[in-house]
Amino acid sequence: MRGERVILRGIINNRAFTSSSSSSSSSSSSIHSSHSLQIGRPKYLGFDLPDVRPSGAPSQPPKPHFDGPSAEIIDGKSIAAIIKSQVANEISRMKDAVGKRPGLAVVLVGERNDSHSFVRTKMKACDEVGIFSSVVELCADCTKDEALCVVSNLNEDPSVHGVIVQLPLPQHLEEEMILNVVDPGKDVDGFHPLNMGCLAMKGREPFFVPCAAKGCIDLLLRSGVEIVGKNAVVIGRSKLVGLPVSLLLQRHHATVSVVHSFTKNPQDLTREADIIITDAGVPNMVRGNWLKPGAVVIDAGTNAVKPVKVVSITAKGHISV
Repeated sequence: MRGERVILRGIINNRAFTSSSSSSSSSSSSIHSSHSLQIGRPKYLGFDLPDVRPSGAPSQPPKPHFDGPSAEIIDGKSIAAIIKSQVANEISRMKDAVGKRPGLAVVLVGERNDSHSFVRTKMKACDEVGIFSSVVELCADCTKDEALCVVSNLNEDPSVHGVIVQLPLPQHLEEEMILNVVDPGKDVDGFHPLNMGCLAMKGREPFFVPCAAKGCIDLLLRSGVEIVGKNAVVIGRSKLVGLPVSLLLQRHHATVSVVHSFTKNPQDLTREADIIITDAGVPNMVRGNWLKPGAVVIDAGTNAVKPVKVVSITAKGHISV
C-alpha cells in the first residue's frame, strides 16, 4: 500500500497547538521517564553499530584489501538491499507477533522540487519494507503555529511511530523550534537535542541517530573497514552528517578531525587520514593528491552538476558523442 498524502492548505482544523508551561513540563517528564527505561539495555545503535565493543572480541569483520594503485568502490546499492531485506523481515515478524506495523509521518512544507523528491524516495522505501507512511503537506506561507500544531498532533497520534520534518523549511519558520517540538521517541531523523546530546555522551543511547551519518558508518563496517584506532577526517559539520558522523566515529574509537570552511590547509589533514567522510556539497573538492594510499573515502554530499558531453574521434575521423 502506498503512503497516504494529506494536503493542508490555509486554516488547520485540528486541535490548536498550545505551548503552556504545564504541557511542556508534562512532555519533559514523559521524555525523561521513557529515556530512563533504556538503562541496562544493550547499547546498540542499529545494525552493527555498538556503543562500545566487548574487549577481546574481534572489532570488525575481515576487511578486504584496499591498498594499491587502483581504487575499489564500495557497493552501496547491494548493502542497501541487504539492509532493506533485514528491515522487511523484522517488520514482518512484528506484524505477525503484535498485529501492527510501524507508521511514519512526514511534514512537508512548500513546493521545493528537491524536498518533494526526497519525500517520494522515503515513501517508496517505506512501501518496500512494509512501513505505513503518510505525508502532511503545508503551503510555503503557512504560519509557525500551523506547523507546530501539525507536529504536536503527530506526536499524540498512536498510529504514528516516527515523525520527520523535511528540511529545509521556509525562512520565516524557526527550524530549531519546530524540530525541538518533535517527540524524541518519534524523532527518526535524530535531530532533537536529547537525541543528539545522548549521541555525544558516553554511556548514553539516543532513541535515533541521523540516518545519513549512520549509513556512512554502516557502509564502513559492512565493507570490513577497520575504524578502531584509525585517523578519520570529516569534511563538514552540519547536524545532518558532519556532526553526528564525527560522534559515531569517536564511539568506534577513531581519532577524528573535522574540516570546515575556517580550516587552514585542509589537504594536510586529509593526507594523514585513513578514513575520509565528506559532506561539503562542493564538487571535486577532495583531490586525488589529498589522499594517501589505502585511504577509504565516503562522499555523503549531493551536488547538482551539468552533464558533460563526451566527444571521441575515431581512426577514420568520425565524431561520436
